[in-house]
Amino acid sequence: MSVDHRELGRDLEFFATTPIVGAGLPLWLPDGAVIRNELEKFAAEQAARSGCQGVYTPVMAKKELYERSGHWSKFSEDMFPEMKIGGESFLLRPANCPHHAQVFAARGRSYRELPFRVRELGSMFRSELSGVLSGLSRVRQINLDDAHVFCSREQVQAEVIVALDAIERCYSTLGIAERKYRLSIRGGEGQYLGTDEQWADAEDHLRGALNARSIEYVEAKGEAAFYGPKIDVQVRDAHGREETLSTVQLDFNQPERFDLEYTAEDGSKVRPVMIHRGLLGSMERMTALLIERFEGRMPPWLAPNQVSILPVGDRHQVEAERLRADLEARDVRVAIAPDGSLGRRIREARTHRDPYIAVIGDNEVHGGTVDVLVPARGGRVVVDASVFVAQVVSGIKERALLPADF
Repeated sequence: MSVDHRELGRDLEFFATTPIVGAGLPLWLPDGAVIRNELEKFAAEQAARSGCQGVYTPVMAKKELYERSGHWSKFSEDMFPEMKIGGESFLLRPANCPHHAQVFAARGRSYRELPFRVRELGSMFRSELSGVLSGLSRVRQINLDDAHVFCSREQVQAEVIVALDAIERCYSTLGIAERKYRLSIRGGEGQYLGTDEQWADAEDHLRGALNARSIEYVEAKGEAAFYGPKIDVQVRDAHGREETLSTVQLDFNQPERFDLEYTAEDGSKVRPVMIHRGLLGSMERMTALLIERFEGRMPPWLAPNQVSILPVGDRHQVEAERLRADLEARDVRVAIAPDGSLGRRIREARTHRDPYIAVIGDNEVHGGTVDVLVPARGGRVVVDASVFVAQVVSGIKERALLPADF
């Protein structure tokens, strides 16, 4: 089977595209939706662990918001056309940050509230040309794990370290061992917002955070965003192409444009620093990467179906149902495949990339055991049913990369 996520996604029924919906607008099928849902839960847990509060914001806004943020002047060619409603112009958002700036601005803020961290799994839209669209890796609706931190200048480096630590935890859990950090700074040309002093200070904060965690990185002149320098975490896909998955970006632009401020300890009004922070990046790009990395054989916690139970015959169905109930009571995703020859059902479970295949026949019924096949490990072993359930549940809860080794 191919390691191209587009072919794997089709063959394993993770996602589909149809002409009537349109290119770059994938449909997440039930099995793919399970993977995405697990990633979303993981991203939310990690964001909360690093101090973020969840918010929800609209996927569109008045054109004025994006004119004010600078997105309209910089990215209007990559945005969908404006919609005129009741004499007003609205746009699908190309980024979540202007909305999060408005969350901060919803009321007056005190220095005691800083750092103020908000996070959303938000949809954003890019008017990509059909020729560059590709499976899940290049799409027109991007569902982004996106956080924004508003803090004082003195808190910037510590907040960048918090973000780097969270990224490292996430990548370790996901088994993304080969990654490169890039410090993207200003080049000699280009329209950059902010003063030379702001840029030098921001770049020093990012270098300091990387050095504090002994992270090797390369500096890339001219790769900064127009509103500030950033750290890009890059990985290679199955075709050797470098992709940026996670970012930590400093922003001078939006606090200034939206006149954001907080009240300092001495009563003065101070402009906060805004940090854009994405741990997993877009659900589409991360899912595409993982499908290719694992060749569709997802770690058990991400697998759409975690255990496939195969009763040898009709008389073993009751015990199979008992095992399913025991697993489902512990939030394990289970399917029973009762029909057809045992050999064919084993092949189908292997093809579907199920982490565990549990066969139940006469010996297993009489002995209270399970005949377990673990395709990822190439093994087959008979174990006590209670041991099987305990080890399956433990591995899933720990988000282990490989199935249990019985």
